[in-house]
Amino acid sequence: MPLKHKDFLGLRGVPGEEIDEILNTSELMKHILLQNHKKTPHLQGKSIVTLFYENSTRTRLSFELAGKYMSASASNVTASSSSVSKGETLIDTGKTIEMMGTDVLIIRHPLSGAPHHLAKHLKSSVINAGDGTNEHPTQALLDMFTIKSKKGRLQGVKVAIVGDILHSRVARSNIWGLNTMGAEIRVAAPPTLIPIGLDSMGVKVCRYIDQALEGADVVMALRLQKERQQRGLIPSLREYATLYGINKKRLALADKEAIVMHPGPMNRGVEINTDVADAEISEINEQVTNGVAVRMALLYLITRRRGQ
Repeated sequence: MPLKHKDFLGLRGVPGEEIDEILNTSELMKHILLQNHKKTPHLQGKSIVTLFYENSTRTRLSFELAGKYMSASASNVTASSSSVSKGETLIDTGKTIEMMGTDVLIIRHPLSGAPHHLAKHLKSSVINAGDGTNEHPTQALLDMFTIKSKKGRLQGVKVAIVGDILHSRVARSNIWGLNTMGAEIRVAAPPTLIPIGLDSMGVKVCRYIDQALEGADVVMALRLQKERQQRGLIPSLREYATLYGINKKRLALADKEAIVMHPGPMNRGVEINTDVADAEISEINEQVTNGVAVRMALLYLITRRRGQ
């Protein structure tokens, strides 16, 4: 089943059957990814470009590798090395890239809504690789793929999301996507890092971390975004780690077969302890592999929809 729209900008409002299609296709792509010969003709003759206005390792590289593994031409543009540094607008940059024969433009931008604005002006497909504090849909897709691979389902799975919810686009996309797929979501964070109205998004907001972890099937730690903490929203990193850090003692409250996840990069010793991050129940490295498979699936489905 091809995707319904030319762009993939977020998970809010995306129907469950479309998420299922991406996750099922990701399973097929992961089989390809794990082979010795990682080359398929799925995107032969297609061109993808990553346009990143923020630093990234995992997301940018996984999109580029996903395209190359499927025989697409993959290129990367950073704002610092482009005409953006000379004052060129986002729309003009996008149109310039499109006129070079680009089929899919993948953008990360510090302003919420930037990919949506760009998509209105381009015929090429636009994929949101993270916009401000709004959404990071492909990260949520790989998280859901990881959970489904380990738990066999998403329906009814108890997911505890702990950390900087206020600034986390990962948390927002996961909440939209997991809710659609029938998961039970709990969140825990200092009150200053809980956005107003979060409970209206279909999640249980827990005052204490122990409430969120109790019986959880999945424990997802979020990076404490130090670069966004200039307003003094937490007293100190040490206090945050003491009250909200994921450690072995706290993890004992979760289900005995619980898995631990983190979107990366990690602040070890802050939101998650090393003995948890490197434990057998940790799926953090597997998430990285799954990210490539999910992005392979999305690139394939979005170009297939356009009949290219």
